[in-house]
Amino acid sequence: MSFRARILIGLGLVVLFPLAVFELRVRADMADRLTAEYQRRVASLVAVIRADLSRDSAGIAGRLNALKDAIAADNRFRLAALQGAERAYLLDYAGSAMRLTGLSMLQVQDDQGRIISSGHFRNEFDRVEPELPRLLAVAPGGMALVEARTAEATLRALARVDSLRLGGRRYTLVGGVAVDSSFLARLAPDSDLAVSLALPTDTLTRVDSAAQVVRALPVPFVELRDAPGLGEARIVVTHSLAPLVALRRRVDAAFAAAVLLTGAIALLLASWLSSWISRPLRELARRTAEIDMERLDVAFESDRDDEIGALSRLLGAMTERLRAGAARLREAERRIAVGDLARQVNHDIKNGLIPIRNVFRHLLEAARGGPDGLAAALRDRQGTVESGISYLENLATNYARLYPQPAREPCDVNAAVRETIRRVGEASRGELKSELADALPPVRTDPLVLRRILENLIGNALDSLASPAGTVTVGTTRGAAGDGGRSVVRITVADTGRGMSREELDRAFDDFYTTKPDGTGLGLSIVRRLVLDANGALRVETAPGAGSKFIVELPGDGE
Repeated sequence: MSFRARILIGLGLVVLFPLAVFELRVRADMADRLTAEYQRRVASLVAVIRADLSRDSAGIAGRLNALKDAIAADNRFRLAALQGAERAYLLDYAGSAMRLTGLSMLQVQDDQGRIISSGHFRNEFDRVEPELPRLLAVAPGGMALVEARTAEATLRALARVDSLRLGGRRYTLVGGVAVDSSFLARLAPDSDLAVSLALPTDTLTRVDSAAQVVRALPVPFVELRDAPGLGEARIVVTHSLAPLVALRRRVDAAFAAAVLLTGAIALLLASWLSSWISRPLRELARRTAEIDMERLDVAFESDRDDEIGALSRLLGAMTERLRAGAARLREAERRIAVGDLARQVNHDIKNGLIPIRNVFRHLLEAARGGPDGLAAALRDRQGTVESGISYLENLATNYARLYPQPAREPCDVNAAVRETIRRVGEASRGELKSELADALPPVRTDPLVLRRILENLIGNALDSLASPAGTVTVGTTRGAAGDGGRSVVRITVADTGRGMSREELDRAFDDFYTTKPDGTGLGLSIVRRLVLDANGALRVETAPGAGSKFIVELPGDGE
């Protein structure tokens, strides 16, 4: 992420984050306040409903008391109830009295609980229902919600009970007002408030507290169907939070518009500010990108007195140090290269002089036997001397070019192995054997390169032998076809020497690493480089005390 983008994002967060926090805080505080206000309204309405129910209960009690006095003074009712006369008058009495008193339910029962007159359902006469007066008498407050049968449906009513004595018998009056939709609507003065009735057998649906505020007012309920007893009905008061939801939407829309406007202004301001800040940094980065080891003349002059100016001057001083360091580095690299070249020349010349030295030793031994032996030895070893001199001449020619380009040509690997064993084996301190495969394809490489690979590997193997009884075995085999279908010639040089540890193997191919007191540390390094130049591969199998096996794989010449 660029510096400019970070400035844009940072300024955006600095501006928008407090605004968002403010909006969330205002929104939450507004919702809490309005919800609390709605809860107070609902609680107040519940108190009003409770007072209304108490007032209705007192009104029912007053009407029943007045009706009780009227019955006590009505001789026709007395005769009909006690002597059975004027039965029609008795049956119609409750209906007339219910309409006159404004009640929705009224029934008169004798001391056995038998209904002798019913105003809300005339055909209820002679039905025995002693539990209703008894339960109403023990209901809290003397009032309860009852369900009474009518000709069409069940009537729910708030009822009370009263009693009087006629002719030594006790009669009860059960009267009440209907609890219907109009009654419940009268209890809710506001359209945002809803009042409903829930019986004990009803299941209240789960209320979402985020959508409405709910309070319930318990009311005694007379249950007569299964097991007569007193239960608890509820008058449920609900206040919708739809106005609050709508207000939240309007507040959210207003804040969204404010955020968008503020964000646009902040974006423009941040873009200008980030461009003003990052322009000199981009210029400084451009000049810094021009620095190269071949180009250290980039100027970082600046007349600014701030941090950017200090950075420019710091980069200028660093460039000066780099120029001086690069000059010293080039001189050191030149000296190292000359030293490496001198070591490699020394190593290669020593390898070329070994067979010549062996020939002269042989000639000295032959000279002790007389002139004829010396002449025979000279004729026998003349090829070795000429080959060694030719090798040194080729080395001189290659080093004269400083970077020799190998002359690739088909080479007989077995012939090169035999020649190298013949030259090196005369002065070896151990047994040198060969196991060569027949019908090997030639390999395309420089003969001098192949000879140097073999001389270095065989020489190192002989040097690793701990005693003259050790053995070095040089073998050749034909490997599996490589990329492009070409055959592979595998050369192995195995010894019975001391082997190498993991740490020694990890450093064996490093320049100037050697375990021999008089070694140069270049032999295996040269071998690896020569094998890679010949498009081959080099592997080593070794273990301490088990000897080492060097495996060289060279691609065969195209057939």
